[in-house]
Amino acid sequence: MNEAHHAAATDHRKQEAAVASGNQSTPDRRTGKVTFVGAGPGAADLLTIRAARAIEDADVVIWAASLVHEDVLRHARGDAEIVDSAKLPMEGVLPFYERAVREGIRVARIHSGDPSLWGAVQEQLDECVELGLEVEIIPGVSSVSAVAALAQRELTIPEVAQSVILTRLGGGKTPMPEGEEVREFARHGTTMALFLSAARSGQLQQELLEGGYAADTPCLIAYQATWPDELVLRCTLGELEATLKEHKLWKHTLVLVGPALSAGGTRSHLYHPGHFHGYRRADRAARRALREARQGS
Repeated sequence: MNEAHHAAATDHRKQEAAVASGNQSTPDRRTGKVTFVGAGPGAADLLTIRAARAIEDADVVIWAASLVHEDVLRHARGDAEIVDSAKLPMEGVLPFYERAVREGIRVARIHSGDPSLWGAVQEQLDECVELGLEVEIIPGVSSVSAVAALAQRELTIPEVAQSVILTRLGGGKTPMPEGEEVREFARHGTTMALFLSAARSGQLQQELLEGGYAADTPCLIAYQATWPDELVLRCTLGELEATLKEHKLWKHTLVLVGPALSAGGTRSHLYHPGHFHGYRRADRAARRALREARQGS
């Protein structure tokens, strides 16, 4: 028995030495990871299940109190370190990514909306890759979808608008690439979602009109969509500047513009009895009527 005990002790010391040298890891040791979590437009119950699980699993949760509702933190563990990044430059966040490498911790970096849209994520991703960290991006519900849902409008109406342009007004801190001015996109006459543009309402209205939208084109203005203090307003393009100024809206505001916001349009073919696909056969009479309607248009 003594020999067996001695052999077991020797094996244990060998295992400890292997762990210390990096040749073997303990079963419960975790690899450092940074997850960029899309928090959605604001309401905590609009988090995806995967996003909530990533926050629950995190040792460090980084969020910006100025952009993300605090209810999102309900998913964090009681022993998790909570960091408000609202006043931190990227250099203030990088040490947590470096800790993830050294200590094998999990970091959840929460971004408002969807991280892929004006999320300032790419430079952080590059740093994480440089550090050799495992990285994951979890998409979030975009404020565009949230505002359309609040207004109970579809943004793509058959024969009215089949495209949605997501953009922002130029002339601010970040210059726009050539050809991406609002007036250029406005020439398409389709649905547009304008981020980060409410502070320059006069320029915004002017460029949309110069691009070809009529003054009576419907607009939706949404402030803090899905937050407790949300405000959703309807107006025409000719009233856009005055409406934004009247309600003192200059940040956390999304503007939608386009004929799809009011037009009834035509029926979608997707659920038309004359339309068929791999899971449904078409009704012959309805199919014939649909074909005749197409030929007559």
